Amino acid sequence: MKRNSIVRLGVALGAVGLLAGCSTVGGGGAQGGDPDGGEALAPEDMTMVTVVKVQGVGWFDRMEIGVQEFAEESGVDARQEGADDASPEKQVQIIQDLIPQAPTAITVVPNSPEALSSVLGQAQAQGIITVAHEAAGIENVDVDIEAFDNISYGELIMENLAECMDEEGQYISFVGGLTAKTHMDWVQGAQDLQLAEYPDMERVEDPVESKEDENVAYQRTKELLAKHPDLTGIQGSAGTDVAGAARAVEEAGLTDEVCVMGTSIPSVAREYVMDGSIDKIFFWDPAAAGKAQLKIAQLLAEGEEIAEGTDLGIEGYESLSKLDGFDNVFVGDAAVVLDESTIDDYDF
Repeated sequence: MKRNSIVRLGVALGAVGLLAGCSTVGGGGAQGGDPDGGEALAPEDMTMVTVVKVQGVGWFDRMEIGVQEFAEESGVDARQEGADDASPEKQVQIIQDLIPQAPTAITVVPNSPEALSSVLGQAQAQGIITVAHEAAGIENVDVDIEAFDNISYGELIMENLAECMDEEGQYISFVGGLTAKTHMDWVQGAQDLQLAEYPDMERVEDPVESKEDENVAYQRTKELLAKHPDLTGIQGSAGTDVAGAARAVEEAGLTDEVCVMGTSIPSVAREYVMDGSIDKIFFWDPAAAGKAQLKIAQLLAEGEEIAEGTDLGIEGYESLSKLDGFDNVFVGDAAVVLDESTIDDYDF
């Protein structure tokens, strides 16, 4: 039986491991002000481009609002670019085209961290600051900023999915792409917790690719409901996954039998949350994440350091923590969980 309960994610999202000491990133050099010791760049002299996974979807439309707000508030010339589909090759080409323009910084939400590593290295070799989001462990970036610890986020989704499924039954997990590292971290964190804490549950497929496309998630869900008639749980990772899955579940008349929850934003998921075909959504504000990437790039360009406790002046990113095992990955505390009783608390 599906059950509804509201969970809000505060400071205790999960145990975000911190490295000992006070390690920092930045503070001069090619990516922090004038390498010869001169004055750091002023905001009006900076140009920054945020390269997203794909343009024209709600998640990155919202991120673009944050990019525009950052430009207005900071005086930095900042804009967003992205391809018309979630192709790593198209992202690589966009960044290759940007390098000759010599922007101060390129920030990126990669479709494939591995595919982008080389071209980001080319950007760094030209003195361009590089900042990533949703890409912990990516090579050739100065800083990767995450909204939260990804494994703990996946565990949080599983805790809620298990509650909805009465801790038993079959489920599947969607990812935007098998190369989308954060999505894979979320579903791995979820499955690891399921195996440890919920032995009567079973993930019956390897992670299912939606290609960041609601219609793909819809079609795959229809196929998987037919293939697994006892399926009672669906986890989504891309912002459109749960909306596509919900359409299929509703059409099949299984709204009361199948728990659907995962990452999305209210504007994409609201109608399905309100009719019960999506049980909960998990998200962070893409606009704030866009601002956080750019603010980090600005601080580095001004010769500042990114360290434990750095306050970006952005909600959810007021005191950054350093992620265990990485020299340049920092996390905020920016996640929220909503159900039908709280979905209207957010207007994007």
